[in-house]
Amino acid sequence: MKVYFVTSNKNKFKEAKKILGSNLEMATLELEEIQHMDTEEVTNHKIKEAYTKLKKPACVDDTGLYLDAIKGLPGAFAKHFTNRLGAEGISNLVSLYGIYTATVSTSLGFSDGIHTKIFTSRIKGMISKVPAGKTGFGFDSVFIPKGSNLTLAQMSITYKNRFSARGTAFKELKEYLESQKII
Repeated sequence: MKVYFVTSNKNKFKEAKKILGSNLEMATLELEEIQHMDTEEVTNHKIKEAYTKLKKPACVDDTGLYLDAIKGLPGAFAKHFTNRLGAEGISNLVSLYGIYTATVSTSLGFSDGIHTKIFTSRIKGMISKVPAGKTGFGFDSVFIPKGSNLTLAQMSITYKNRFSARGTAFKELKEYLESQKII
């Protein structure tokens, strides 16, 4: 059975496809993104809307960047924040406070019309003082996950999936789909 990952981000899709393989298809839909700091709340809303529009097994995700320097902001607003400031701007901002610790949270929603599940993974790490790496997107070039000395943008997709919150959430989804005999 196919599962449709509702995203317009081809990089996110490539990362997810490495984990779910040929069972995953990309679907581009316009979804309302509610304004909330919590990735689980945003994802829960998006997955209900995605399934209603597709009427096929679907998944959606939302990723937040929680910077300790500014009391957990931008949270689930990370995409807008990064689009406005850029990765270098994030580094510059946290350097003003001298607090480089951060957490990335990815919530991944799945619905087959009967069951709706949310898988959330949180990864602690640091914001680098300067962007590094050519792969990835968003804040990948400034986030160094705990246990690594590389930014997410310095990693191959396979290696990044071992460290990233999205990779961990998709592995949990894969385990669930296999246990339910959906894939």
